[in-house]
Amino acid sequence: MSQISSLRLLSSNPLFKISFPATRFLDKPRSFLKPHCPLTVLAYKKPQRRSGGGGWIFPQRRRRSSGGTLREEKFGDRTAEMEKEEFGFNKRRAEGRDKSGKPKALQLKARKLNPVSTICYVQILGTGMDTQDTSPSVLLFFDKQRFIFNAGEGLQRFCTEHKVKLSKIDHMFLTRVCSETAGGLPGLLLSLAGMGEDGMSVNIWGPSDLKYLVDAMKSFIPNAAMVHTRSFGAMENGDQATFSSSEASKYTDPIVLIDDEVVRISAILLRPCDSGELTDAVDESNISLLTSLGKEHSTNQLSDLIVQSSQSILGKAESTLKPGDIAVVYACELPEIKGKFDPDKAASLGLKPGPKYRELQLGNSVRSDHLDIMVHPSDVLGPSSPGPIILLVDCPTAFHIPDLLSAQSLNCYYVDSVDQQREGTKSVNCIIHLGPACVTKRVEYQRWMKKFAHAQHIMAGHEMENVEIPILRSSARISARLNYLCPQLFPAPGFWSLHQINDPSLKADTSCEVLSPNVCESISAENLLKFHLRPYAQLGFDRSAIPSLLKTSIVVNELLLEIPEIVDISTHVSQFWKSSLEGNHDMLKKDHADMVEEPWLRESSCISSEHMGKQKSEAYKDDFSSHKGSWKAEVDHSSEVPTCLENISREDMEIILLGTGSSQPSKYRNVSSIFINLFSRGSLLLDCGEGTLAQLKRRFGVKGADDAVKSLKFIWISHIHADHHAGIARILSLRCQLLKGVPHDRLLVIGPRQLKRFLDAYSRLEDLDMQFLDCRHTTEDSLESLNLIHNSGEDCLSEYGDKYDVGGINESPGSQKLESTLFTQSRKMQSFWKRPGSPVDTTTVLPLLARLKHVLHEAGLEALFSVPVVHCPQAFGIVLKATERINGMGKTIPGWKLVYSGDTRPCQALIDASHDATVLIHEATFEDSLEDEAIAKNHSTTKEAIKVGTSAGAYRVILTHFSQRYPKIPVFDESHMRNTCIAFDLMSVNVADLPALPKELHYHNFKATQGISESSCTNQRAHYSLPVGHTKVFGRVEA
Repeated sequence: MSQISSLRLLSSNPLFKISFPATRFLDKPRSFLKPHCPLTVLAYKKPQRRSGGGGWIFPQRRRRSSGGTLREEKFGDRTAEMEKEEFGFNKRRAEGRDKSGKPKALQLKARKLNPVSTICYVQILGTGMDTQDTSPSVLLFFDKQRFIFNAGEGLQRFCTEHKVKLSKIDHMFLTRVCSETAGGLPGLLLSLAGMGEDGMSVNIWGPSDLKYLVDAMKSFIPNAAMVHTRSFGAMENGDQATFSSSEASKYTDPIVLIDDEVVRISAILLRPCDSGELTDAVDESNISLLTSLGKEHSTNQLSDLIVQSSQSILGKAESTLKPGDIAVVYACELPEIKGKFDPDKAASLGLKPGPKYRELQLGNSVRSDHLDIMVHPSDVLGPSSPGPIILLVDCPTAFHIPDLLSAQSLNCYYVDSVDQQREGTKSVNCIIHLGPACVTKRVEYQRWMKKFAHAQHIMAGHEMENVEIPILRSSARISARLNYLCPQLFPAPGFWSLHQINDPSLKADTSCEVLSPNVCESISAENLLKFHLRPYAQLGFDRSAIPSLLKTSIVVNELLLEIPEIVDISTHVSQFWKSSLEGNHDMLKKDHADMVEEPWLRESSCISSEHMGKQKSEAYKDDFSSHKGSWKAEVDHSSEVPTCLENISREDMEIILLGTGSSQPSKYRNVSSIFINLFSRGSLLLDCGEGTLAQLKRRFGVKGADDAVKSLKFIWISHIHADHHAGIARILSLRCQLLKGVPHDRLLVIGPRQLKRFLDAYSRLEDLDMQFLDCRHTTEDSLESLNLIHNSGEDCLSEYGDKYDVGGINESPGSQKLESTLFTQSRKMQSFWKRPGSPVDTTTVLPLLARLKHVLHEAGLEALFSVPVVHCPQAFGIVLKATERINGMGKTIPGWKLVYSGDTRPCQALIDASHDATVLIHEATFEDSLEDEAIAKNHSTTKEAIKVGTSAGAYRVILTHFSQRYPKIPVFDESHMRNTCIAFDLMSVNVADLPALPKELHYHNFKATQGISESSCTNQRAHYSLPVGHTKVFGRVEA
């Protein structure tokens, strides 16, 4: 049993507002990176005067030259703005120039295939099955080859959870090119490119639309990672964004993509039909419907069903077809199974036992050893059996059904009846249906399924019953444990049940269903369900890998067995929360109110590891019974509750940490995303990494997440790295679908200018329904410059001039463009001395700023500012200020202030922007001992992030963006954790709970600690002298 170490989530000691000069920001000078580190960084070093006087210089940069020696490079004078800053950072990385050496070749894997003795199965990878946000993936497994069909968001995290090695994948196929099926592809390519010294790549196959996705990904993915993308079925007008379905007529034969010794994979394209073709399909469907249902329903009932079906289909037939509408049916055919080898026949033909026997079994002819003849495989082998065949069918809408029914390439797989098979017909063993239930349950689709006779049908589309079965069991278990302990901070249940979903439309989507009792037998897909193809003796389903059913009650019972006393802790947490809410009004009205550290958490209470075994339970009970009453303490002037929290409503603002990890999704932490819930005034999204939509659904439920997406006022992206923006296309696409036919404004997306290139290119695939505003135009400097433009008498805001009050922002005569000063040497910017940015076209920018002002007003916000930070080119933090309030006494109450750092080194610009922040959310990627690595990658350590908050006088600091090397709990020095909180995925912090947050999280410190390996626990305690005796709400580490 692993030892248990303490977790200090938050200390409630008074926030001491000790201000220290920025030039003394760090306690001690830092040394250079070790010589073996390949990255060029700036060392921590005090600024020096130039000899002869005049000006400061940066600490000298050292780097390895081609000859392997170190040389120093001096920089010019520091400007007045830069003199204040004293911290190390990687200047080359900040400027985007840290690509050293030759680019990686990213070679494909070469494998030697073995067609005779092989294991083969097809397996359901249940990405999105529980959250209904993305298409499931399918794995086709061979001994020496792996194929994956579809790569929706969450595929990496799923494979990490279930130990599917993505490094073994040779080919990936997309049944459609859209965010639902390819949302996880960018992150996957980047992860593969970073594996090993040379990196890895994979073949990517998709319909002709794939080129649009590749063009979009080029804005942030190296070309070398995408050189092996292959599209098929190119259009004559392939350069156009829209096309006519009639262009598909010449593609009647299947397109063979792979044909080797072990498998032949071909593709059949499906395109949605126009309204005329759909009318014919509806008429044919109505005839079959009358036939199949005539005995069960009255004529009036049948007529109503038919009219409803026809209207639901034809009502959607007028939409313009776009490249993303193309769907693909993949046929995977294994070679025939050779008959049994007859050694007696081989001997009679003059063959000696040896290698020639093997050649004959491989299908090759050989010369006889004793006779002057050629021996052919048919001479010595028994009758062959046809190889297994798998079909993957993605029919996403009813518009695709006519093309599916008329596809000539599928005729070779049909049979006339169950007992009779036509000459030359190939027998299909298994068909996996990826389309939604509202399509696959239609009568015409069911009748089509029946043409395959004995084939096994797996329905892998979204089924509501799958909501109850979490795909990411490890994080679901943690969520359930934390929810049991404190549902106020961790409201996500971990395990959703159908009775929690009160929307009948989700349980039975009857708007597009014309159903009868199933015409064709099928089974519902389950996560990790297998269908064996070889060995032939095992042909059929294999459910051994399907995870056992896990529910909240099971998780809670496990927790109670491990920690019996946690029942009392949970009860007192609930009582404390209730009393805190009741007394919140009086507490916030006091001039000086604070909460101090509970005595049972003091460092002196540390129990040595060798005594933990028998003393653990007694320590819990003694500490708890002795100190459970010490909940209040004397006031401390150094941590006053901010005036902005006086009488604040719980319906004002809530911070939901959707993703708290960095780089790539992991088993326990998703990548960066923060949801700001403003309740009746809408919501905001700060960063949007891959899997953001799935996390919303885990937090709010399937229907609740849709409502959250519809309520978005804007999305703000800090920088172009994929772990911060790879999920935005899925969010925008879903919002466009949800609001289709409803009057609404396009969603405002604020981000670095590279993001616009990605979104513009991606919009050729899917309608994103958004407006883009460059972060450069939302900094204080930029907004001040734009406000200085005098009104010339002409309103330059064309579209928004009448609708929105622009607050005096107008264009001056003869000045169509405003030169940006954000990147000049005299300004504070993340890349220091970067050449000036492109000119600002005020005719475009000013209407967007007016729109932003209107959106902020609707959301109850006074201001939004982007803050340039030190990470990479065009990296920003953000400041949000709420509008003032008037209390019942007529007193004006200032609004809260929230600051999010994005990715950054500690920098003075962010400290200044965070002054007196109510909440500062700051990245803390590395532990304190890895400062050199933090400098090299322009990230912050835990201690540095806390010091930023202390220097700025922030009331509460939430640390996030932890390196995935810390699977559950980051390593930190608890002595620095004052008024600071460690973020977890799906943690929700209401602004009204900020005063009580430290005291509440102490209970999680007391009972919600990690179950990491014994060695790491021991090392962490030895390094930081953390107390022992805390329990394992996070559970044991799963291998």
